[in-house]
Amino acid sequence: MASGITGPIAERYAAALFELAEQQGALDQVATDLKSLRTMVGESADLQRLIRSPVLSRADQQKGIAAIAAKAGFAELTGRFLGLVAANRRLFALPGMIEAYLRQLAGRRGEVTAHVKAASQLTEKQLNALVATLKSAVGSKVAVDVDVDPGLLGGLVVQVGSRMVDNSLRTKLQQLKLAMKGVG
Repeated sequence: MASGITGPIAERYAAALFELAEQQGALDQVATDLKSLRTMVGESADLQRLIRSPVLSRADQQKGIAAIAAKAGFAELTGRFLGLVAANRRLFALPGMIEAYLRQLAGRRGEVTAHVKAASQLTEKQLNALVATLKSAVGSKVAVDVDVDPGLLGGLVVQVGSRMVDNSLRTKLQQLKLAMKGVG
């Protein structure tokens, strides 16, 4: 999420990228690239260091992010955008830029984004059932953003806006543990 000082920076860069992507008919391609990049950042300590380290030179950050974009097969627009962000020494705000872009895209489509944590990867059938359930509960189109967290043991944690439903096995076990402490 964009917060603090990165908020306005992230919003401005995301708005500019959104406008360019819209002009080029590449809204979905850029969104796919940014989601992939978000996953890569979340899974790689080296990539996190690349975007957050003030010690790395501008040139090193540009080379690093360009190599990542090329290897991942990102669209030309996404690659140019990442190069510009690195050249302007704003990679630290990249996670906020990604979230701001995806929020703007969801808003344009009239979608609500549901952030879901699951203990394991959801099958296509499970994902479709989840989307249908959320759509009926929320009353509008729902884009589902799924993260896998094996620490949940089982079940799901779903957040839509400020509402959260934690139906994970880990939470249920913690609640049972607390309830058992009161017995005796």
